[in-house]
Amino acid sequence: MSKEMQSKKPLAIDLFSGCGGLTEGLKQAGFFVGGAVELCSKAAATYELNHPEVELFIGDITQIDARAIRRRLSLRKGELDLLAGCPPCQGFSRIKTKNGKYGDIDPRNSLVFQFKKYVDEFFPKCVMLENVPALSKHQYFSDLKAFLEGKGYSVIDAVHDAAEYGVPQRRKRLIMLASRISNVDWPMPSASRSSVRQTFSAITRSVLVEDDLHNMPQRRSEKVERIIRAIPKNGGSRTQLPDSLKLDCHMKMNGFFDVYGRMAWDDVSPTITGGCYNPSRGRFIHPEEDRAISLREAALLQGFPLRYKFLTSHGKESIAQMIGNALPPPLVLAHARPLYQLLVN
Repeated sequence: MSKEMQSKKPLAIDLFSGCGGLTEGLKQAGFFVGGAVELCSKAAATYELNHPEVELFIGDITQIDARAIRRRLSLRKGELDLLAGCPPCQGFSRIKTKNGKYGDIDPRNSLVFQFKKYVDEFFPKCVMLENVPALSKHQYFSDLKAFLEGKGYSVIDAVHDAAEYGVPQRRKRLIMLASRISNVDWPMPSASRSSVRQTFSAITRSVLVEDDLHNMPQRRSEKVERIIRAIPKNGGSRTQLPDSLKLDCHMKMNGFFDVYGRMAWDDVSPTITGGCYNPSRGRFIHPEEDRAISLREAALLQGFPLRYKFLTSHGKESIAQMIGNALPPPLVLAHARPLYQLLVN
């Protein structure tokens, strides 16, 4: 990593980088991301495709020596400006935990504590963590905040909806910001929300024709195709289907009303998940066309720029998982800006 590059911008490290949503948002906020850590080989390949200048450490973060990373990046303790990351959150999700009942079983939950190891080793000026709202009620999170405060950090945390910060989807996330150089404040929400219509307007004719991600084939049974065609345009729901087209499982159970639903043109989308390519997993049918949203459309709704690259050879399921697990870059941008201002001032 070039010392010249370090000197021009505040320096950040991205833990649990995934395919790069956090890094993309940090770069847009003015940071230079010098290092990142990721376990999944496909996510790492996507990350390197989009952020080739970043020193990426591929492997299990519990087995990677934080001191070796610090030395590799030629950093002294206390020099790092921002340590940021989103530990895998599936173990804390509301569906996974069944409202908290099984929250401690998932071994990924303890990955929250990796922040302690890296804070100890780097002693960064600022820390940023994102996760699902349920983490805020967990002892792991309380312990992490107490640890940071004991190190001299001022810590704030709140659950924010990404739709209020330039992301065209409803997505409630826990954000924690910490600083040892000054108190930090929350950014102001956006004056207006971005809609599905505004977001999809970025898809030009050339994208429609040439973008492999947008044109990955969709194959479904004729019965499912009939269901999709029958869902009313622009926000329609499976509850509006005639009984002859309702699936048996939906006749027996009333939950998950969003499945087989269409997005609405002039609203934000629902939360983009790893099932965003599948109408049976949520409100993922195009507002007007008789198909699920494409993976390019899903990436745009997650806040990735149109130029962001994904390898179609990784397969639809893997790409959808990367997109659904990513931090929306505009949400990161909004919350990284106050930290950037502290550091440059």
